[in-house]
This record gives sequence, C-alpha cells and structure tokens, in this order.
Amino acid sequence: MFVTGATTGTVNEAIQTQSLVTNETNTETTEELQSLTTKEYVENYFSDAPIMIQVARCESQFRQFDTEGKVLRGKVNAQDVGVMQINEKYHLDTAQRLGIDIYTLEGNLAYGRYLYETQGVAPWVYSSKCWNPTQVAFR
Repeated sequence: MFVTGATTGTVNEAIQTQSLVTNETNTETTEELQSLTTKEYVENYFSDAPIMIQVARCESQFRQFDTEGKVLRGKVNAQDVGVMQINEKYHLDTAQRLGIDIYTLEGNLAYGRYLYETQGVAPWVYSSKCWNPTQVAFR
C-alpha cells in the first residue's frame, strides 16, 4: 500500500498498479517521471501554468493519496479528490466521457489541465486566498 507524507512518495509508488499516460505537454520518459515526487511531477506537468502548481499546493499539499494509500479526499467536501481536488459531483461524468480517470495522479492532473484550459482558475476560487492570484500570473 502506498504511504506518503506531503511529498515524499515517488510517482512510481503512487502508480504501482497504474500506467503513466503520456500527454502532449509532457515529453519525459516513463522512467524519468516515475522517479519524481508528486510535487516534482506537478511542477513538471504545469511548468507552463505556474498558478496551477500553487493551486495543487493549496488544495492538497501535493498529495494524490492519503496515508492509507487511498485517493486523497477533501476535508471540507469528501467529493473533492486527488492532488487537484476535482469534485466528483460536478466533474466525474465529464472526466469519464473524456476518458480521464481522476483517481490516478495522471488523470487528476489531466482533468485539472482541462478545467484550467476551459475555465481558468474559477473551479478553485474557494482556495484562492491560499494561492493568491494577485501574485501569480493568470492564464
């Protein structure tokens, strides 16, 4: 079972039974990505959108899984899942139609990118006091 602190587990451990999904924004090899911490993976994935790195930090402290190896769920709303705290009620159906699994690190980030590209940072407005949009460039 995967057990991690805020950022100490590697992506390899987090995806021990899952495969990496290569996307257009990430040309690293699977081996290189598996050696990254979740924080490093998020930073790499959103290198072109620094505000999303801050959103992930505020939403989950760069965690996809809890200390029991289960997908991280929100403290305020248990329907918020993963590193980007994607809300199941509002987004699960769309994610599934797009072929994205929000319960994996790769899928959670991919759906976070989809939201960012279609809605900007609006889906994370409730945590905006933490990621302070006045100091990070908006898309």
